Amino acid sequence: MKIAVYGQYYKENTEAIIVAVLKVLRQHNAEIAFETKFYTTLTENNLLNTVFPTFSSHKELESGFDMFISIGGDGTMLRAATLVRDKNIPIVGINAGRLGFLATVQEENIADLLPLIFTKEYNISSRTLLSLDYEGKEKDLKDLDYALNEVTVSRKDTTSMITIETRLNGDYLNSYWADGLIISTPTGSTGYSLSCGGPILTPDADTIVITPIAPHNLNARPLVIPNDTEIELIVSSREEQHLVSLDSRITSIDVETRLRIKKTDFKINLVEFQQEKFLDTLRKKLLWGEDKRN
Repeated sequence: MKIAVYGQYYKENTEAIIVAVLKVLRQHNAEIAFETKFYTTLTENNLLNTVFPTFSSHKELESGFDMFISIGGDGTMLRAATLVRDKNIPIVGINAGRLGFLATVQEENIADLLPLIFTKEYNISSRTLLSLDYEGKEKDLKDLDYALNEVTVSRKDTTSMITIETRLNGDYLNSYWADGLIISTPTGSTGYSLSCGGPILTPDADTIVITPIAPHNLNARPLVIPNDTEIELIVSSREEQHLVSLDSRITSIDVETRLRIKKTDFKINLVEFQQEKFLDTLRKKLLWGEDKRN
């Protein structure tokens, strides 16, 4: 089995995680390649005593990789998605930080769960992504025009609210007067959208959530729509530009630009183990059951 390993940061528990991961992969004679920058970080900290092949872009993952291991938090998983793209390589998220919704394999469970990828004792959780299109996209986002969590428009260089005219499949919905607007996938429903009052969706829901950020009108509530809906946004502001973010990637766009958002024609495949299902993570993350009356 050919496995790609990726991470962004070196933390105090990185050494223990790398040792545990390599032990399992070597026991199963896996062919291992590290992302170049992560490999440099690990070698600088003397964590690798063997020379490994490396990769530095999504194009280098086209040569038959069977699995992609992301070491970090949910942010690292979002970055991993930009490397995997439409290649259908399953992603295993090993959590090196706080409990996350995407990176669900905890350090203490690596020895028990990671061997299961070799015996195929896991499920694939296919996640919807959103694409963004607008005039001038080529100079801003190029081919990274999709998001696993959410596409967000927000104000820039001003404390004033912006107005976001919103249409669904060409039909006028509303003009939101707010700090911004979040268009979220089910995966992203437990992220920024949730912190702004949006609902939690299960990952397999065929829906999208529109969540206003600090709306001026309190009757502007989150809206759940089918995921085959094409969304059009036009932002008006006192400033000449506003911000658009796709997960952690941010760009500035001229006001009055027509933004078109829809689901992509490919999905990201996340590995889900029986012992670490989404509902289990949800209960742990939100502390459901901590109240003994439950």
